[in-house]
Amino acid sequence: MGKKLTKRSEDYSKWYNELVVKADLAENSGVRGCMVIKPYGFAIWEKMQAGLDKMFKETGHENAYFPLFIPKSYLSKEASHVEGFAKECAVVTHYRLKNAEDGSGIIVDPEAKLEEELIVRPTSETIIWDTYRKWVQSYRDLPLLINQWANVVRWEMRTRLFLRTAEFLWQEGHTAHATEKEAIAEAEQMMNVYADFAENHMAVPVIKGVKTESERFAGAVETYCIEALMQDGKALQAGTSHFLGQNFAKAFDVKFANKEGQKEYVWATSWGVSTRLMGALVMTHSDDNGLVLPPKLAPIQVVIVPIYKGLEQLDTISEKVMPFVKELRKKGISVKYDDRDTHKPGFKFNEYELKGVPIRLAIGKRDMENGTFEVARRDTLEKTIVPMDEVISKIEFLLEDIQKNIYKKALGYRKEHITEVETYDEFKKVLEEKGGFISAHWDGTPETEELIKQETKATIRCIPLDSKDEEGKCIVTGKSSSKRVLFAKAY
Repeated sequence: MGKKLTKRSEDYSKWYNELVVKADLAENSGVRGCMVIKPYGFAIWEKMQAGLDKMFKETGHENAYFPLFIPKSYLSKEASHVEGFAKECAVVTHYRLKNAEDGSGIIVDPEAKLEEELIVRPTSETIIWDTYRKWVQSYRDLPLLINQWANVVRWEMRTRLFLRTAEFLWQEGHTAHATEKEAIAEAEQMMNVYADFAENHMAVPVIKGVKTESERFAGAVETYCIEALMQDGKALQAGTSHFLGQNFAKAFDVKFANKEGQKEYVWATSWGVSTRLMGALVMTHSDDNGLVLPPKLAPIQVVIVPIYKGLEQLDTISEKVMPFVKELRKKGISVKYDDRDTHKPGFKFNEYELKGVPIRLAIGKRDMENGTFEVARRDTLEKTIVPMDEVISKIEFLLEDIQKNIYKKALGYRKEHITEVETYDEFKKVLEEKGGFISAHWDGTPETEELIKQETKATIRCIPLDSKDEEGKCIVTGKSSSKRVLFAKAY
C-alpha cells in the first residue's frame, strides 16, 4: 500500500484530508457537504459512543429519541436561538413529488405544499422543550435527564470531513431541574465528563473554560467548553455544555409545582459532542506515516502478520498463533490475525501503520524456531523481539504505555504552545510565527473581541476555569483587566 501522504510540515490541511480518505475513515458523498463514514471510521465512532454513553448513564442520564423535523414556529419562540441558527437551517416546504406532464422527469408537486414549513433539526432544544411541557408537572418529575444520539443538519458552505459538514452525527443532552444551582451543577458536570473522556479515552489534553458572551450557544446564559490544540497550532472546540437558565422553559411554558404547590419555571441545560471528535483524534496524534490511535479507541488494538513461504508454512504459523489470538480476546483485547494470501507482509505493515493500529506482531520461520515474536508499537515505531511466553504481558503493558505516551506527547506540545503576551504587536507576532494558545489580557468588551477577530482571525477560545486573578491591561485598549483569556486561530 503506497501511502504517499503529504507531509504535515508542507501542507497540514492537505495532509489531514488525504489521511482521512486513505486510512478509510470517511469520504465525500454525492450530496455536497455531506460525508460517508466508512466502516473503519465508524468503528472508532462506535467506541467513542460506547465510552460516552457509559459515562452518561453512570451520571443518571437516559437515552431517548426526538423527531428530525421541527415546525418553523417552534424555532421562533426563543429569539436569540433562532437568530443563532437561522442562516444554517434546511427547510422542508413540500411533501410530495410527481412526474412532470411533459415527461422531463420528477418535479415537486405544487399542490403538496406544507401548511407550516419544517426545519431539519440543527439542534433539538425547541422540539424537546415542547415535549417536556407535557412531561413535567411536579417537582417529583425532576430532574429530567435525557440524552439523544442523532444526526443534525447545519448548512455549511465550506466543509471538511469530520470537522465541518452539513450533516453530522452527535449526541445532545437536554435536562430540566428544579433549581438554578442544580442546573449549573449539571452543566459543569457534563463539561467534566467530556474532559474526562477526551483525556482518558482520546488521550487529548483539553482546557476547561467558559465562552465569552459573543461566543456562547444561541439562547444560553453560560457556555462551558473544552478546548484542544491541534498539531498545526490551531484550536478545536471539542465539546460544549450550556446552562440555559429559564429561557427555553419560559418560551415553551414548562412549569412545575414546587413542594409548596406554587408554579415555577424549570431550569435547563443542554450539552453535546459530535463526530468533530474524530477530527480532533486524527489531528492531535497522527504523523506523516498515518494515523496514531489511542488503544482505548482503536478498532484493532493488535494485528498479527505471518511471514511465510507456501501454505504449509502458513498452516504451521497459524497453528502456533491461534492460542495467542484466543488468549488476547479473552482479555478483551481486539486482535486481528491477517493471514490473507493476496497481499505481501510489506503491504500489510504499511496498511496497519497507516490505519494507526497500536501494536503489530510479526512471526516468521525464524521466529518459530526461536520461540519469539517481533513486536512493533505504532506511536514510536520501535521494534523489539519478545519471547512467546512473555508476549501477552508485553502487549498488556504496551497498550497502557502507548495510551499514556501519546497523551504525554500531546500535553507537551500544548505546554510549549501556550504563550503569555503583554502587547498587541507581540500577540500578532506569536500568532503568525508560533501559533497555539495565546494568553492575554482583554478588556471584556465584545467590540475589542470583534476587532481582534477581524484583524487577526483569532478568537477568544475560552476564559479558563483555572485562570488566576491577575491585574493587567488589555493588549488593544489598555483598559484594566482582572484575568487572562486564551486566544487562538481555530477550526
